[in-house]
Amino acid sequence: MSSEGSDRPTETNMSNEPQEYEIDSEQYDIESEPTACAYTDYSERGQSPEELPATGDGATGVEKRVWDALYAIEDPEMPISIVDLGLIYGVQCDEGGDAGTQATVIMTLTYTGCPARKMLTEEIEETVAGVSGVESTDLELVWNPPWSIEMVTEQGKDDLREFGLSI
Repeated sequence: MSSEGSDRPTETNMSNEPQEYEIDSEQYDIESEPTACAYTDYSERGQSPEELPATGDGATGVEKRVWDALYAIEDPEMPISIVDLGLIYGVQCDEGGDAGTQATVIMTLTYTGCPARKMLTEEIEETVAGVSGVESTDLELVWNPPWSIEMVTEQGKDDLREFGLSI
C-alpha cells in the first residue's frame, strides 16, 4: 500500500513491546519529588465548609417561605431536594418597602458542566418568584466552596441511600 498523497501512517507498531519516548527535561521538571495539593482556605472567601449545608433553620416570614419552596425542588437526576443535596448556600430576603421583597438564592451545582444547569436554575427562579411576598428574584451561581458529598444533609444522605447510592 502506498502512502503517497495520504496522511495515514504506513507502519504500525503491532508488537506488545513498550515504546520509549524522550521527555524534554527543560520543559518538564522530571527530577523533583511529587508534592501534595495545597489546602484551600475558604475563610477568606466567605462561607467555610463547616457552615454548610445551609438548611434555612431559623428562617421566618418570606425567607422561610422561600426555603420551603426550595425544599420542594428535586434534583433532576435523583429524587432528593436541592436543599438536602447541599446545592443551596444561602437565601437573602431584602424588603424594599413599596418595591416588595427581593429574594436572592446563592447556590452551586455538583460540577461546573452540569447538564441540568439551565433547567434547574430556571425552575428555582420560577419557583422563588411564585412565593408569596417575593416581588423580584436573583440567583447567584457560585463555585467556592466547591460542592462535595459533605454538603449533603443527613436527610439527603438517607434519601440517597434509599435511592440505592452507597454513601
